[in-house]
Amino acid sequence: MKRLQSLILFSIGLFVNTIYCLDNEIDVKYEPNWESLDNRPLPQWYDEAKVGIFIHWGVFSVPAFDSEWFCYNWAAKKQKNVVDFMTRNYRPGFTYADFAKEFTAEFFDPDKWAQLFKDSGAKYVVLTSKHHEGYTMWPSKTSWNWNVMDVGPRRDLLGDLAISVRKTGLKFGAYHSLLEFFNPLFLADQSTGYKTQEFVKAKVLPEMKELVNTYKPDVLWSDGEWVADDKYWSATDFLAWLYNERYNPGVIQNRKFENAMSLDRNSWGFRRDVQLDAYLNMWDLIEQLTKTVSCGGNLLINIGPTADGRINLLFEERLRDLGSWLKVNGEAIYSTKPWKHQNDTITPFAWYTSTDKAVYLISLRWPDNNNEQELGALDPTIVSKIELLGVSGELKFSPKGKGTVVTYPPLTPGTALKHAFVLKIYTK
Repeated sequence: MKRLQSLILFSIGLFVNTIYCLDNEIDVKYEPNWESLDNRPLPQWYDEAKVGIFIHWGVFSVPAFDSEWFCYNWAAKKQKNVVDFMTRNYRPGFTYADFAKEFTAEFFDPDKWAQLFKDSGAKYVVLTSKHHEGYTMWPSKTSWNWNVMDVGPRRDLLGDLAISVRKTGLKFGAYHSLLEFFNPLFLADQSTGYKTQEFVKAKVLPEMKELVNTYKPDVLWSDGEWVADDKYWSATDFLAWLYNERYNPGVIQNRKFENAMSLDRNSWGFRRDVQLDAYLNMWDLIEQLTKTVSCGGNLLINIGPTADGRINLLFEERLRDLGSWLKVNGEAIYSTKPWKHQNDTITPFAWYTSTDKAVYLISLRWPDNNNEQELGALDPTIVSKIELLGVSGELKFSPKGKGTVVTYPPLTPGTALKHAFVLKIYTK
C-alpha cells in the first residue's frame, strides 16, 4: 500500500482505498503534510455505523458482462472472453463510448433505493461517482460529453440519490476513481513515469473539489492510489484543503478499517450472465459482518444495479433479510467496540463485541451439543446473567474450567431467529 491510504481508514476487502469521513465543524488548521494530517480524528458517526451500502453503477452496467473493468479488459488487456463477447454481439468499430447512450436509468427511483438501504439496516451509502473509465455520475464540468447529463440518462444520478438517501436519515458518500486509464492527459503523465502532473492539475483536483463543494459527501471513497505515489496525486495538498473545509472535532481513535465486499463474489458491477452460486448467501453475509465488527471494522456491502436503474431481486432479498436480522440483533453490531477477545478460544464460530453495559456473543451456528455451548473466553465469575436476543427470559449457564457453558432454549418452528444467534452477556 502506498502512503496515500493511511489517513483515516483502510480496507481489508478486495479494494485498496482511501476513505475520508467528513463533517461540518472546523477548529483546527491542517498543514499539507502527513504529520499534521495523520492527527485528524475519526468522526464518531462512522465508527458507530458499522454497516454501509456500496453501489457500482455506470456505463459498464450496459454490457453487464465480465466485471466493472469491462472497458479495460476489452480495450487494453484484450481479455479473450470479453473480446469474443464483443465480436459475437456488436458491429465492427463499436466503441465503449457507444454503450453510454444505452445507459438510460429509466427505472431509477432514488426514493425506492434509499428506503431499501434503510430497511437493510445500513447507516450510510456510497455511490461510484466515477470509475476508471472516467464517466461521471453527475454533470461534471471537468468531464465534457462524458457524464450523465450530456450522454445517457440525462439526469444527475448522484445528486438525486444523495437527496433521497439523506431524506431517510442515512449518510451519503461518493466513490471517486483518481485515475482514468484512457484519458490522454493521464497517459501523457504515465509516459513520463508520473514525473508530470498535467492530469492531476487539469482533471483530478478540480473534479474532486467540485464533487465535495457541490454534493458535500459525508464520505469520500478514493480509489486508484496504487497506480502512482501520493506526490503525483498531490494528496497532502488536497487533504489539507478538504480537512480545513470540513472537520469533525473529537478524540483521536485507533486506526479504523472497512471491509468492502460485494454480494457477487466475482464482480462489483451487475452481470447479466451471473450464476446463483456466485452470490453470497445470508450466512456468508452475516459471517462477514460478524467477523468485521468484532475486530472493530465497518462492512461496506456492494451491489450492482442494472443499466435501466433496477436493483435485482436477489440483491434486494439479501438486503431485506439483513435488515430483518439486524432488527433483532442490531444492538450487538451498532455502536459496539471490540471486546478483549474477538473469537472464542473453544468455539471457533463464536465472535464477541461489547458496549459499556454488556458483552455480546454472536454464534454463527446453533450449538449441536444438547443446545449447550462452551465458551472458553468467557470467565464465569464476571457474568451476572445471559439472554438470547429475540427470546424472553434468562439462560442457564455454569462454569467449566476457566470458561462458561451456556444452555440455549428450545426454539419453536416459525421463530424469527436464524442465520446467527446473539447472546447478551451482562457482566458484574
